Amino acid sequence: MNTRMPMKIAPTLEKDITPEGSDYEVVRRAIEKISLDYRDQPSLEVLAEEVGETPTGLQKLFTRWAGLSPKAFLQAVTLDHARRLLDSGMPLLEASFEVGMSGPGRLHDLFVTHEAMSPGNYKTRGEGLTIRYGYHISPFGVALIMVTDRGLAGLAFNDAGNEQSAFRDMSSRWPNATYVEDISATAPYAARIFDPAHWRSDQPLRVVMIGSDFQLRVWEALLRIPMGKACTYSAIAAEIGQPTASRAVGAAVGANPLSFVVPCHRALGKSGALTGYHWGLTRKRAILGWEAGQLSAGVL
Repeated sequence: MNTRMPMKIAPTLEKDITPEGSDYEVVRRAIEKISLDYRDQPSLEVLAEEVGETPTGLQKLFTRWAGLSPKAFLQAVTLDHARRLLDSGMPLLEASFEVGMSGPGRLHDLFVTHEAMSPGNYKTRGEGLTIRYGYHISPFGVALIMVTDRGLAGLAFNDAGNEQSAFRDMSSRWPNATYVEDISATAPYAARIFDPAHWRSDQPLRVVMIGSDFQLRVWEALLRIPMGKACTYSAIAAEIGQPTASRAVGAAVGANPLSFVVPCHRALGKSGALTGYHWGLTRKRAILGWEAGQLSAGVL
């Protein structure tokens, strides 16, 4: 693998930056506290003290970050809410669009055009492929974005100070590719992906999927889950015509290299439980809560 080690992190959206860092760091600590006390949820005052904010400051931060109060955000990440997402998300085939290998598909109002990388590139694990990458502050922590000349190929998350871990994870998927740090190439993708104001049907985001045939089918099924909905692994297995392959589907969901864009965070356990997320359950809760805020605020 040819590469230069990561050096720079670029802010993506000004509104996500505070004097102490990104809003997500405070949100992350709040979610972790909420998760510990999920049966006896802390008051705003207790939660604010835990994360080092005033109640008013925490209220403003959550409203700025997600468009929700801390209380409303909490309601959006509960098990009962997840079950309602599942109830409203079935059946998967009722999605209002059709996804083709090269055609445009609707992705929670972030419109994309996606295609599969050639089987040769996949089998040779990226040999001959140049991947440009950059780190950007996002609403969900530091985002590692990877692009090829054909479009977005990878999106990973990590916490500040742990950027090399995400890079090692992603680059190990295509170890024979050449990696070049190039924030100027990745910045336009970061701005479009994380700012709903840039989710336009007439300017779809170009995405290239690098995976096995089975993985591609699972990832395409994920693309058919709109914002505000969710789906179980077993339902996804049935959707792709392999109803007994729930475990394999779970593995493919976990291997998704395009986090957030291909919404693997909307795949839930049979009971509605948040059963796993490659970049951490706290981040999965944060993304689902943020999406609830976008919908409730009428942004989308």
